Amino acid sequence: MNIRYGTVNDAKMLAEFGATAFYDSFAKDNIEENIRLYLKRTYSPEIQLSELTNPEVIFLIAEVEGEAAGYVKINLNNRDDSIKGRKSIEIERIYAAKAFIGKGVGKSLMQASIQEARQRGCDSLWLGVWEKNPRAVDFYKKWGFKEVGRHIFMLGNDQQKDYIMELEFS
Repeated sequence: MNIRYGTVNDAKMLAEFGATAFYDSFAKDNIEENIRLYLKRTYSPEIQLSELTNPEVIFLIAEVEGEAAGYVKINLNNRDDSIKGRKSIEIERIYAAKAFIGKGVGKSLMQASIQEARQRGCDSLWLGVWEKNPRAVDFYKKWGFKEVGRHIFMLGNDQQKDYIMELEFS
């Protein structure tokens, strides 16, 4: 598996990959209209291009034999009041393609995210995770993330609760 930085050439792939991964993960537990609204507001080649050219955003893409297997979107300057770290970065998205779930993609992307945070002199890494996603919550707990707060995540017109989880580096 190869982990590389995303480039402007990845905008279309990230839009399609992100929309598919999000839909596959959350459509069964949500109202279709809210899923569609969220996808429209979040994933398009133009939106991804804007994110890829933003100096405050990093995409790390996991590839297996040249095929995108997953990615992580990291925000360098987004903060939640519940975060304890003095200097922290956020994992906004971490996705694996359905065919690669359970095959080490999430592990590799998390390792790369931790390495990115440490290289930038951060003392923590944080993320928001839907309270009704126990598989993801368990994954983050295994990495040492702890719940430090909560916030609202808007899925279309539906207010959902996310746990804010933080991994503090010693």
